[in-house]
Amino acid sequence: MKPLFPALFALALGCLLPSAHAAEAIPINYDEAKVGNDPLPDPLTFANGRPVKSPRAWRERRQELLELFQTHVYGRSPGRPRDLAFAVTSTDPNALGGLATRKEVDLRLTGKANGPVIHLLLYLPNGATSGVPVMLGLNFEGNPCVNPDPGITLPTAWMRDHKEAGIVNNRATEASRGCQASRWNVEKILRRGYAFATVYYGDLEPDHPDGWKSGVRSVFPATGGRTVAKSREPITALPDDAWGAIGAWAWGLSRVVDYLETDHAVDARKVVLMGHSRLGKTALWAGAQDERFAIVISNNSGEGGAALARRDFGENVRRINTSFPHWFNGHFKRYSTNVAALPVDQHELIALTAPRPIYVASAEQDKWADPRGEFLSAQAASPVYRLFGTDGLAAPEWPAVHQPVHSTIGYHLRAGAHDVLDYDWDQWLAFADKHLPAMKRR
Repeated sequence: MKPLFPALFALALGCLLPSAHAAEAIPINYDEAKVGNDPLPDPLTFANGRPVKSPRAWRERRQELLELFQTHVYGRSPGRPRDLAFAVTSTDPNALGGLATRKEVDLRLTGKANGPVIHLLLYLPNGATSGVPVMLGLNFEGNPCVNPDPGITLPTAWMRDHKEAGIVNNRATEASRGCQASRWNVEKILRRGYAFATVYYGDLEPDHPDGWKSGVRSVFPATGGRTVAKSREPITALPDDAWGAIGAWAWGLSRVVDYLETDHAVDARKVVLMGHSRLGKTALWAGAQDERFAIVISNNSGEGGAALARRDFGENVRRINTSFPHWFNGHFKRYSTNVAALPVDQHELIALTAPRPIYVASAEQDKWADPRGEFLSAQAASPVYRLFGTDGLAAPEWPAVHQPVHSTIGYHLRAGAHDVLDYDWDQWLAFADKHLPAMKRR
């Protein structure tokens, strides 16, 4: 099996796909008076109309909702690869001026060094006792982008040119180190007693419509987690319910947890998953499927993430399917012009994390991601959380800017645009500090 050849798709720069002209012609609504008013599906009512009245019944309803999201939105993902293996490739006990131990680990998806590999970067806070909680997130531009640490191995895989980020001739250069450090603030995370783990999302799949041909979706079938037999003819198309790129990236996050469960320096029962933008959508889907994530954080995830699809404010289903047809499964395209027929909406995606804590973060200027729709979605998930005796989202009205809510469903609206800022990390770390100690051993 040939190694993967990941491609970079930098959201912050608004790189365009071949369908960009068609996408630009799709009307976008920014008028609250014109938002959709179709009723939301009830997460606490089975498809046959039977109400959900207990946590036990929710477990059954949860499976029904997962099936609906798999069928109509994100597609079906395989399980853990049978030959998954781990190899520590470098360790530095004096990284970041002695603040941390840096560890790089290859997650060999077929057990082979020359097969598809996820390159994990892990920082462990020095001086901490064993079994520390972990902040985990996928990054957009390669592991060196999160910190200028000269010891992080430069990726050798192909990337999309981004000279401002130090990516030239489709290769990361020394100039790429720390190009997105402001989004991660690794030192702050470590000083709070958390380990930090990250993976380049392109290790899993290039972010373009043909990315699946060289990503994990070409290696693993949608069921069983087995590798494709050598005698099998090359895949030329995917079925409509097969996993999309978001499913592939989410699947990779679960493989990171597979590794963390073997590393006694961390507490794999206390993994806090954060995702921004399209990777915020990914984090929500990963947390919905894999209950090993203790806390899920969605930042500016918008359409296909935390925002309600039925509102039709900012980016809408038709626009996202046109601009990014590879993110979701084929069935999701049916709802581009008929969102009311979609049997689920994003509040039910948030609800699938229940009763685990979850945080939805919005930005005031990020109208494209529909900040109000993100709040309303979190609010509509609250009945499921209250079924478990928690407070859900303890905010009856959309909070003002910089008025964070740290109930079991957390939320804040901050000033500024589509980005990850120190303010966001301050809230997420406080949220994790509050909720992780209270979580029972699973």
